[in-house]
Parts: sequence; structure tokens; C-alpha cells
Amino acid sequence: MKKMVTALAIIVLCSSCKTQNLFVEKKETIDRTTFNYDANYQYRIRIDDKISLSVWGEDNLSVGSVYGIYNSNEVYGKWLLVDANGNIEVPRIGTRNVLGKTVPELKEEIKIEMKKWLVTPIVDVKVLNKEITILGEVRNPNVIQVDKDKNTLLEMITKTGGFDFYANLKSIKILRQEGQNVKVTNIDLTKSTDILNTNILLHPGDIVIVPSRKCKEFDKRVSTIIPFTTTVSAAAILMKLF
Repeated sequence: MKKMVTALAIIVLCSSCKTQNLFVEKKETIDRTTFNYDANYQYRIRIDDKISLSVWGEDNLSVGSVYGIYNSNEVYGKWLLVDANGNIEVPRIGTRNVLGKTVPELKEEIKIEMKKWLVTPIVDVKVLNKEITILGEVRNPNVIQVDKDKNTLLEMITKTGGFDFYANLKSIKILRQEGQNVKVTNIDLTKSTDILNTNILLHPGDIVIVPSRKCKEFDKRVSTIIPFTTTVSAAAILMKLF
């Protein structure tokens, strides 16, 4: 966790003043619903995700099993890494493409395959590296591991110890990766009528930046797109600007 925060700081220091030119607003592609509440949202598996697979009573089929006596991460291997092609190697089943699938979808596929030799397979699949990053004017900026798909903004802020005295509650930034683009929204927690304040949910992979009250106001009230970048580099750019 500390390594990621350190890396962000290094990127900020190395960024040139011209990085502001990366903020290109494309009005025709702005999605105003990106950060709205979605009751049907489920995390979808991405490249470089770490997947654990547990099959009850079948240690030879488990990787990072949660069913082992001593938490068998160390006994059976820690995880299956999703490679650049979106594949993992499942014991006995072989290569399986998992990119873009939800955990329930993948679990059901594996259960169907294992029914070829197991009567009633009990399968558990988990993504081990789901996390949300909180930076800026909070008491303990950190990368927070999350198990749930739906996590509220204030719930995550609480896990950092709360806002610092100089936190600018009118200009909180949330960054979310969408394909090759990073979408950014500005949250004003002082306005109770703002739908984003009441319904905003953070997804695994989101980065939250809480700037200081001294900073310049970010006057975009809807989603802005930073094209062809990552949430990490976009966060570094915003940290520099504010």
C-alpha cells in the first residue's frame, strides 16, 4: 500500500507543467450517469487481478483456498494471476478466459466444468486485490482493501480516520477507469441536495482525492474524461494541480 502512495508522489514530482493539457473535455462522450447509484453493479475481472479458487474437499483443485485448516494460501499457492490476454490456468480444467466476467459468472462456469468428475462441487472464487485509494487531506491516506463491490464514499473516508481540518469538502475528486479513459467527477459534500452526495458509491479501483481548502476550485460539475491514461497517473496529475 505504501509503495503505491510513494509511486504517486514520484509521478507528481516528475510531471511537467504541461500535464494540464491532458484534460480534454469531450462533451459528446461525457456520461453523466457514470457515478450515479447502480443497484445492479458487480465488479468485473480485469487484467492483473489475483484470483483465489477454493473447492471444498479437493485440495488438489484449490489455489489460495479459503477452506484449508491453516488458510491454505501458503500451502496451495497464493493466487491465479489474470494474464495480458485475460486468462487464468485453472487446475484440471486448464486455460479459462475470465476477462470482464463477474465473480458469480466465473464461479458458475467452474462448477459446471467440475461436475464432470464431482457430484456436488462447492466452489468459492474471490478477487484478492480489490482496493480503493484515498489521497489528500484525510488523517491516514491509504490504499484500502475491500471485499464488497459497493462501498460508500463516507464509509471509505471513515476507514482513513476522517477528514483533516484543511480538507476542501466542496471539491472532492473521484477517478474511475472506464476502458482506456479515466472519468473524473467533483463532489461537493456541503450540498445536501446533490444526488451524488446521497447516492455515490465507490467501486474497486476508484481513487479519491481530498484537496486542501487552499487549492484552486475545480469547476467541472459533471464527469470529465482524461483520455488514454490510468487512474494512478490521472490522480498524480490532479494532485499536482491542487
